Amino acid sequence: MTALATMAALGACSAAAPRETAVPQAEYLVFYAGGQQRAAQTAVQRAGGSTRSNDGKLGYLTATGARDGFEERVGADRAVVGVTQDRRIGYATARPTGAFPDAQSFTKNTGEPLAGRQWDMRMIGADRAHAKAPGTKQVLVGVIDTGVDGKHPDLAPNFNRELSRNFVTDRPEDENGETLDGPCEADGCKDPVDVDDDGHGTHVASTIASPINGVGIAGVAPGVQILNLRAGQDSGFFFLKPSLDALTYAADIGVDVVNMSYFVDPWLFNCPNNASDTKKQQLEQQAVITGMQRALDYARQKGVTLISALGNGSTDLGHPKTDKLSPGYPKGDEKVRQVDNSCLNVPAESRGVISVSAVGPSGRKAVYSDYGLEQTDVAAPGGDVLDGQGTKAVRSILAAAPERVLRASGRIDGSGEPKGPDVVKDCENGTCSYYQYLEGTSMASPHAAGVAAILVSRFGKPGKGGVELAPATTEDLLYKTATQKACPSPRQYVYKAFGQNETHVCEGEQSRNGFYGHGIVDAWKAATVEP
Repeated sequence: MTALATMAALGACSAAAPRETAVPQAEYLVFYAGGQQRAAQTAVQRAGGSTRSNDGKLGYLTATGARDGFEERVGADRAVVGVTQDRRIGYATARPTGAFPDAQSFTKNTGEPLAGRQWDMRMIGADRAHAKAPGTKQVLVGVIDTGVDGKHPDLAPNFNRELSRNFVTDRPEDENGETLDGPCEADGCKDPVDVDDDGHGTHVASTIASPINGVGIAGVAPGVQILNLRAGQDSGFFFLKPSLDALTYAADIGVDVVNMSYFVDPWLFNCPNNASDTKKQQLEQQAVITGMQRALDYARQKGVTLISALGNGSTDLGHPKTDKLSPGYPKGDEKVRQVDNSCLNVPAESRGVISVSAVGPSGRKAVYSDYGLEQTDVAAPGGDVLDGQGTKAVRSILAAAPERVLRASGRIDGSGEPKGPDVVKDCENGTCSYYQYLEGTSMASPHAAGVAAILVSRFGKPGKGGVELAPATTEDLLYKTATQKACPSPRQYVYKAFGQNETHVCEGEQSRNGFYGHGIVDAWKAATVEP
């Protein structure tokens, strides 16, 4: 409320009285040390703010305070270990393939109508595993993403609408008045649980569990259930609190596997004590690191196997040097700062998370994929349009796409026909559905999540939500069944594209290295391995 509006609301006011200007307010997440809830509430009050709620499971307060100076004031208290505005922290890690020239043809042998296009499933043996171990409906896989199109013909049979949740409210504009999600399409700016206005989450969900139903494609684990645990905005951005809420909910209802195909922002690297950052910026990064780790720990302790995309920065996360892109929000705040291995890519480098790098059709690490000896746990098909001569969209990953998203983005015409080879329409069995080629570690991660779901289906015991398998056991089996792949020779691998060279150095041995981790996930081995 402006000062003028405040005066009008009060009715009469002396002309000689000094005007009071309303202080711009913001919402904050205040993380406190163990047992320090009351002290943190007192710190919020002393800083001129007010506490709105307390999350005792993860140890943080939601509070309202002045937009300027509140974080520094409340963060000075020893009871507080991190504080940040409730704003964007991440962005989905997919790369549109674009309409690249493509003369490749496909021959369908067996399986779903578009199975011939799924080089990724053949690479990891999922096409053979479908008959042996498709997964069971007792296994719940949560997709923390931009949403899931639960009405898509190639997802609806495996979509659990009852347990799905939307933890975000669309924001038409950002804090600077620039368009963020655009006009609201639902009452209260909160989309139904079966809607995905971005398409990213639908693609991920389809890779995990599109059913064997004579339509389009089949996912890695076509027999399991998919839950939409939406934490991403229509625009693809992620905020901290919805991410925390999604992980907590997944833990409480007995979700078995969670896929997180997004990377943290506004900081490319979250550094707890970087000397070039202000105190406010340090507190923000400490809050992201602390908050996400607590939520991940809570979920893992409750039996959730956590799987994350590694990231698309072409960066050795074990040896980061310079960050030129942070903070990436609001736009224009970027600065150059020196970083080291104490700075984390969250959630990929968070404890207890299985992080996945991406490979192309030839099996080489994709040029865009992040890597690192300590960071890469496994690899999986993520696509790489540059993996071969020229560029071809079909070297990416094909999975379900919401029709209205394709229409809105101009990828299909008025009659519903694709405008390029990056989009495929399937009407073979009377029901038309759409699919899109995307590449990224976002596309690699759900392959690993699908294999994990197969393992839980096979070895899980009756428990909350259906069956359960300790995350540590699932992780061990995932590594045990992965196909080991050694570093290239020489280890200094040179990517060549568009007249430029880029060199990535692979560290480690065949059993564990920075490009492929423990190896490329293998659905067939997961379907046949003995405990």
